[in-house]
Amino acid sequence: MAQLIVALDLPRKDAALSLARDLQGLVPWCKVGMELFTLAGPGLLESLRTLGFKVFLDLKFYDIPHTVGRAVKAAATVGVDLLTLHCQGGGRMCREARAAVDGLAADSPTRPLLFGVTVLTSFAAGEMPGIAAAPADVAMNLAADAQGWGLDGVVCSGQEAARIKAASPGLLCLCPGIRPAGTAAGDQRRIMTPAKAVAAGADFLVVGRPILEVPSPAEAARRILAEMDAAE
Repeated sequence: MAQLIVALDLPRKDAALSLARDLQGLVPWCKVGMELFTLAGPGLLESLRTLGFKVFLDLKFYDIPHTVGRAVKAAATVGVDLLTLHCQGGGRMCREARAAVDGLAADSPTRPLLFGVTVLTSFAAGEMPGIAAAPADVAMNLAADAQGWGLDGVVCSGQEAARIKAASPGLLCLCPGIRPAGTAAGDQRRIMTPAKAVAAGADFLVVGRPILEVPSPAEAARRILAEMDAAE
């Protein structure tokens, strides 16, 4: 069954925790991205886990293998359940991340799931520097690599999820760019509704602005969850 992740893309720790409390018991996952983590630090992750959430740290690690391996260990230490790294970091980097998780002590607070970013959903065809191939084709190729490198899943558009699941069985798909019908796309390009993403095989749906930017975030989350359930 697909799971909903709410992206806490907010500029203040108190605002993020207030929203999390509104969604407590309703949504299983919260995502902490670059802006909020930079502002609030690891203490926010502990606060979210205390509220009962699973934590997705979306920092998209992309560095030399040694540095990424150490960053993955650090994420496990502060209680991260899922994290992202760029597939374009290559095989050595991704295998180092896998080895870091596999080498965690038995008493580690968490053993994070590793998801490789394929192509950002903000990219349309022709917008990736130096890459002429269609975004979907690039995502397919990187997903196949990610499975061979031992990653648990990939970050991809819902438009690519069905093809990736068919070509790489067992690979989980996490899909941002989710927009309920009638909501603004914003800076996203390859978007999909919650129902269509679930039908395509997405395992995790990441939703930010359609929940954050409405008068009742909890009610918006309930509508998305109902749409997801109906599509299962």
